[in-house]
Amino acid sequence: MLLPLTHPKTDFLEVVRITDPVRHLTSEDLSGDAVAIWEGDQARQALTLIADLPDGEMYRCFLPGWGIRAHSSTGLLFEIAFCFRCHGARIWGPDVATAQRGQTFDAESPAAHELLRRFRSCTPS
Repeated sequence: MLLPLTHPKTDFLEVVRITDPVRHLTSEDLSGDAVAIWEGDQARQALTLIADLPDGEMYRCFLPGWGIRAHSSTGLLFEIAFCFRCHGARIWGPDVATAQRGQTFDAESPAAHELLRRFRSCTPS
């Protein structure tokens, strides 16, 4: 997946559990409950997993369940919502190119499985 050019400035990630996935069909930002903060190596590893997500074929639903908010020391850099059912991602941010805002990924790839496992580990079973 193509990350925004500002991703190296990331100091920490907020992991977001999306509570209203239908809202994200037309939204201008990521909405949901922050369930974890990933800093340092944990944030870098997550960004590497996201960057390693191979392209996939988009299906139609786009009902994302998870997202991230990437922050630098000066503020919000970008946000990404992930739908592991339709293999779609939406990216928002001031420096995100229009062509980069809607992307696809292979949700069956090892990187996607690991990213989803990490997301799920943020909430109690």
